[in-house]
Amino acid sequence: MMVLAVESSGTVAAVAVANEDKLVGEFFLDHRRTHSQQLLPLLEGLLNSLDMELGDMDIFAASNGPGSFTGLRIGIATVKALGQALNKPVVGVPTLDGLAYNLISREGLICPIMDARREQVYTSIYRSGSSAHSIRAGLERLDEYMALPVASLIEKLKAYNEPVLFNGDGVIPYWEIIKEEMGEKAHRSPISHMMQRASSIACLALEMAHSGLTQNYMELVPFYLRKSQAEQRFGQRG
Repeated sequence: MMVLAVESSGTVAAVAVANEDKLVGEFFLDHRRTHSQQLLPLLEGLLNSLDMELGDMDIFAASNGPGSFTGLRIGIATVKALGQALNKPVVGVPTLDGLAYNLISREGLICPIMDARREQVYTSIYRSGSSAHSIRAGLERLDEYMALPVASLIEKLKAYNEPVLFNGDGVIPYWEIIKEEMGEKAHRSPISHMMQRASSIACLALEMAHSGLTQNYMELVPFYLRKSQAEQRFGQRG
């Protein structure tokens, strides 16, 4: 089974092609231009480099949130269009699961954190390794998907009383707070595994597809943990 995955939930724009045996190719950018400028050229460039066509894909996948409202809509709209045009199933993969999957080779607690502004993060808590039990081999989610203050997350993690490996775009802005409160229990991932990767979305999409968790293009929607700023302002005025 061949999957094409896109990642556009944050500052990263990335596309990947994978099957059960290997990662066939991945293009990754985290630099300035918007996803509306980057994503389709990346997709076209990757397929051209691989001498492949969209019709060679069995499924299409996208990171479906939480994350940037605009970025998520661009990625999901792209995958919905491909699924509709080619009559292929699609898969929406939670962004936080994809970030945690970046670190699946490490045993212990993993905590992806995405900057939600105003000292809040999108996050969840995972356990990776032989003791983890999940349909996503070796990766277990221990808590719900959350949008909460960094201080509240730190209190949750302290209760485990064990080392935690962090990744995501929330690490840099909040690292001093985390390190001050958690000390030697807090660790940062290598920069190669810090940000969202389309390859992780592809791998999880394959596992989900084999478990029957595909959708048709009409069912794929973004997953938001909180309202956009525009919706919040409208609610306040109402």
